[in-house]
Amino acid sequence: MEFPKRVYTVEEVKKARDVIESGHKHRLTVKGKQEFRQKVKAALKLVKVAKYYDFVRTYVRGIQEIDGISQLREAEAAIWANNYVVADSVDAAGFIVQKTQQMKDYIEGRLYYEMGEKRAIDKRIEFLKILEKRSRDQTVRERCQEILKKWTEVPFP
Repeated sequence: MEFPKRVYTVEEVKKARDVIESGHKHRLTVKGKQEFRQKVKAALKLVKVAKYYDFVRTYVRGIQEIDGISQLREAEAAIWANNYVVADSVDAAGFIVQKTQQMKDYIEGRLYYEMGEKRAIDKRIEFLKILEKRSRDQTVRERCQEILKKWTEVPFP
């Protein structure tokens, strides 16, 4: 069985779920200018270090450069990202994992508004903690600590 071209209708979502349950993994594609592709590939290397690459390939088929707002495009099983989002490879890797969790929730039929956003952010934090432990690069570990601090700080007293 083949993954559907788009994941929009109830039938397409069900087919995508069935294909994923049978073990399908996408051949992840990155589209955009060379500089963008290099930055995304650097982020994906960190995703691999944390052993989340198969998770990403399960639910996301591609990452596309755009000039607008970075977002998950559920119907395309794709992440649209601008250069600002991929400028920092550690933060970009976290963004990719967060959007992948949102795609997983979408395919599994979970509400991805309200609690779904919390699940996606929790997945991003989990990823950063694992990346911090697994990375041998001190700069990456320090950046994980900085980002984790921002994500876990309480914004209001």
